[in-house]
Amino acid sequence: MTVIAINPATEEVLAEFPEATPQEIDQALDETARGHLAWRATPYAKRRAAMERVARYLRDNRTHLAALITAEMGKPIVEAEGEIDKCAWSCDFVAMEAETWLADRQVETGGRRSYVSFRPLGTILAIMPWNFPFWQVFRFGAPSLMAGNATLVKHAPNVPQCALAIEETFRAAGLPDGVYRNCFIPVPLVDTVIRDARIHGVTVTGSVPTGAKVASESGRAIKKTVLELGGSDPFIVLEDADLEEAARTAVRARNQNSGQSCIASKRFIIVDAVAAEFERRFTEAVSALKLGDPSSRETNMGPLARGDLRDHLAEQVERSVAQGARVLAGGRRLEGRGFYYEPTVLDGVTREMPAFREETFGPAAAIIRVRDAQEAIAVANDTLYGLGASLWTRDLDRAALLAASIDAGSVFVNAIVASDPRLPFGGIKQSGFGRELSEFGLHEFVNMQSTWMRLPGDQPGPQPPAPRST
Repeated sequence: MTVIAINPATEEVLAEFPEATPQEIDQALDETARGHLAWRATPYAKRRAAMERVARYLRDNRTHLAALITAEMGKPIVEAEGEIDKCAWSCDFVAMEAETWLADRQVETGGRRSYVSFRPLGTILAIMPWNFPFWQVFRFGAPSLMAGNATLVKHAPNVPQCALAIEETFRAAGLPDGVYRNCFIPVPLVDTVIRDARIHGVTVTGSVPTGAKVASESGRAIKKTVLELGGSDPFIVLEDADLEEAARTAVRARNQNSGQSCIASKRFIIVDAVAAEFERRFTEAVSALKLGDPSSRETNMGPLARGDLRDHLAEQVERSVAQGARVLAGGRRLEGRGFYYEPTVLDGVTREMPAFREETFGPAAAIIRVRDAQEAIAVANDTLYGLGASLWTRDLDRAALLAASIDAGSVFVNAIVASDPRLPFGGIKQSGFGRELSEFGLHEFVNMQSTWMRLPGDQPGPQPPAPRST
């Protein structure tokens, strides 16, 4: 069997690579096991210098790497360049901060010395998606590598050239052999790799069914797991919002990366008092998007990454319309070569429709009208997902109170939901568990080791503190 890269704008086959054999997988596991031992013994200053070299390599090769993203999954070239820039920023940021995040934490317990240390776990299996083929890897990989872990990556089969380019990035930066290893692991063999004793943790970004299967197998093997899965993120516009800015941002929130993002806003929940004006502004701006060749710098939106993804989105829109939704813009596949679907706006969406109930992984926005903020929060939380939410109001005190009632891993007020190396990223409910990025993400794949010390003649073990006087 092979993994095949197909240009989604032209349907041209770009490259084919053989899937790994069981013997090649075993070799990769051996290499990462040895790589981890070398890497965890590497002084932090050398790890930091290596990660800074990774960032420089990304910037120096930005044009080539971005072109690979555009060719393999159709991301508009300007967005692809931004993806490479973000990876480089994350590497620099983690290289600068991780030493502080990994420093021992002293704890007063009554012993001579008590502290918590953060030790690397070993080799982490990373099952990565195609929609942000570089950023998803670096989002997990930069913190995990700085913690001293090794990484074995099973990347999405439709972006193999990106997968190999990422491996070359770490190799060119001088990381020891085996610290970062790509492997085209066949899907039927993933469970075997998870169970292998040389794997110490698993992270996956993907669909809910994929996450459930990986979590089940990891649980049977008692392996630490982080899941970043789907989303049906709400974009809530209250009556006091800046409608011009909200509508303008909403277009990007739904349509960046051709709508193929777990944290893309998908359900636009608008208070009745401003719904008509928001809808007008939003629909006009969506209709003005330029859909076309993703390698052109004039293109706002490219094709979907695969034909089956486009067809599934079209079917979700058609079922929603059959149940009463109204098409205000788009709603059609484009004729000819390429997996193109028009940027779409649906009004009159109700809770039972696919556009509300399911994750729509493509450029289809669902507008839901509500009476007030309380109903907006109730509608926002009426989903199996809980990744991110965008809330629009001029009253930040009110926003803080409402944000506390939203079931989501992150809430962005008057801004697009985004992943940021300085903040933990992840979701709740069927959007997964665990976190990536920041100190919290780095600590997902470490052994938080407690050490307690005494001398002979001291108290034999930890003693409770003396009662506080009142």
